[in-house]
Amino acid sequence: MPTSEFILKKSLGQHFLHNEAVCRKIIDALDHKPGLKLLEIGPGGGALSKYFLQGQQLDYKAIEIDEEKVHYLIKKYPAIKDKILPIDFLQADLPFEGDFSIIGNFPYNISSSILFKILDWEQQVKEMVGMFQKEVAKRVASKEGNKVYGILSVLMQAFYEVEYLFDVGPQNFTPPPKVESGILRLRHAGNPYQINDKKAFIKFIKLAFSKRRKTLRNALKSNYPPDLLRDKIFDKRAEQLAVADFVSLFKTFNPDK
Repeated sequence: MPTSEFILKKSLGQHFLHNEAVCRKIIDALDHKPGLKLLEIGPGGGALSKYFLQGQQLDYKAIEIDEEKVHYLIKKYPAIKDKILPIDFLQADLPFEGDFSIIGNFPYNISSSILFKILDWEQQVKEMVGMFQKEVAKRVASKEGNKVYGILSVLMQAFYEVEYLFDVGPQNFTPPPKVESGILRLRHAGNPYQINDKKAFIKFIKLAFSKRRKTLRNALKSNYPPDLLRDKIFDKRAEQLAVADFVSLFKTFNPDK
């Protein structure tokens, strides 16, 4: 895809995927069920978008904050004109009624914020297939005991089945990024832990990881009295606890949530 028709903006983390084999592999990872409602985040030059404008039986929309790329896409792919929303995804309202899926080659500089937005919408986002910086994707998919296991690992795995699918090297992009990339897939698990207050759970997990190098007791003592923190589990660091452990503690401290 030639870039002479527009300017790549470093401030928006723009690295456009040009390898068609990788594009198809990403698209094939998505569950193309009949009547699919699909939101693409950051279509950029249309590497993935063009596949969704070829008469497929789906309800497709795209969000692109860069006005120049919006004009480029409409010029090159006229069918996208009524499907593209020129807004900031992080400020966007729900794009569909009912369930929908998300796909995208996400800007790496806001990848964590994108995941938190998806988490905010999790009751309706049933699947996400997206490209992230490899380090971030691995972190989200990691299990307890791993040094990169953290807040996003616990929160996304509490609501989704998380799979790290495959690596994507820098040579597949224009311009090549300085980091490796990876494809992550989230499939909604149906709130298996029956968490009733997601905001309170998020707050609890952030608190638990607030002092990673210290014990869980140290991290929680500012919010909970000592008599509630006597169990041996609080001798561990947050990264040693499984998602189920965190849910159990959360419900012990917040029985109505």
